[in-house]
Amino acid sequence: MLRISRTIIVTLALIVATVAFSFVAAQSAPDEKSQLQQQLLEIERQIAEQQQQLKQIQGEKNTLQKKINQLKKQQATLNLQIQATNLQLSQIETKLAETQAEIDHNQLQQGQIKEQLKLLITQVYQQQGNYSLLYLLLSQQNLSDILTEMQSYSVISDSLHDLLVTGRNLDQQLQENRVILSTHQEDASNLLSIQNLQRGQISGVVTEQNSILQETKGKESNYQASLSNTQKRANEIRSRLYQLLGVSTQISFGQAVEIATWASGQTGVRASFLLAILTQESNLGKNVGTCNRPGDPATKSYKVVMKPTRDIEPFLAVTAELGMDPEVTPVSCPMKNKDGSFNGWGGAMGPAQFIPSTWMGYKNKVSAITGKLANPWDIRDAFLASAIKLKAGGAGTVAGEWAAAMRYFSGGTNTKYRFYGDNVVAMANQYQADIDNLNQ
Repeated sequence: MLRISRTIIVTLALIVATVAFSFVAAQSAPDEKSQLQQQLLEIERQIAEQQQQLKQIQGEKNTLQKKINQLKKQQATLNLQIQATNLQLSQIETKLAETQAEIDHNQLQQGQIKEQLKLLITQVYQQQGNYSLLYLLLSQQNLSDILTEMQSYSVISDSLHDLLVTGRNLDQQLQENRVILSTHQEDASNLLSIQNLQRGQISGVVTEQNSILQETKGKESNYQASLSNTQKRANEIRSRLYQLLGVSTQISFGQAVEIATWASGQTGVRASFLLAILTQESNLGKNVGTCNRPGDPATKSYKVVMKPTRDIEPFLAVTAELGMDPEVTPVSCPMKNKDGSFNGWGGAMGPAQFIPSTWMGYKNKVSAITGKLANPWDIRDAFLASAIKLKAGGAGTVAGEWAAAMRYFSGGTNTKYRFYGDNVVAMANQYQADIDNLNQ
């Protein structure tokens, strides 16, 4: 008599029970998370306190001691901000590990389901041979056997359906977890960028403090004399030089102001704010990428550092249009993790650090104004493209500049990255003072 094996039914029930259990990823202890959050809150409190003290110092008479105290407070604040960023990175790393563990487990479950389904279908097929279901039912000795056989098929059908539903749910959960993982990776990359900015900022503050002490010999009279010599300061500001990587000419700060002023006239974005963005992104064109340069190893090739599905094709289109060799055209590297491995994607181009896919949305707008092919490595085109993007982000007014800077950096105004916007606004105010000195 042909009959479905009870072993198959029992095995199937066990498989369904095994794969249907809910999985909870390995997570860090709640106490550890709570401690990290408490540490972060305490550091944020100290940062607010330092910033309040800095405001008080700024309201004092302009003396050498005031300037030194101000720079020391800035150093202390930056050190605290770096600590806060480190804690945020630790939190993100924990979330990354948890999400990856859940993805790995779900993928394992998927594999188990596929293997068991294949095994069961094979067993059923081997047992029934080439006979149809109808033949198998009619071949039974009596009505009771037919009903029993039909019930067995019903159990298998329902169980297979449950397995398929579980499989679909796993697929959906995998997709959701991959989105979450991508978000965490983007967070980590952005925070690493913020950390680099903070370290660069603190280095600049230390350099400024040492320069002031060296110039004044620690004497108040020398400091006051330096402040009163506006012509000397204007000349120093004007003559700051910026070497463009891969370009034989240098531009001075005065020339950069002229370009920014021209771009401002085209878009309505304040010149000092535009200068601050370009400084934050690439030091006014000085740092336009340390990947894909002549002599770089294959691990720094654009093929490795760019997001393949998003940026490689546009990059090849841009370089082909401009007659540039894509194999040796500098682009930015991704941020690095603590172990030195790359985090996220690089590939940003030129002084304004446009990624290729984003540049494609602005190059025609630039060309419409300049009347020539837009080039992301040309500082004039870079200034103009940045100004167009910043204007769209809300930088048409001073009040909208902070949000525009944040959108330029991360596409939104997440306060987790507020250091970027705060720093750009502070730098824009300083540049405005420099520009005012140039115009005296």
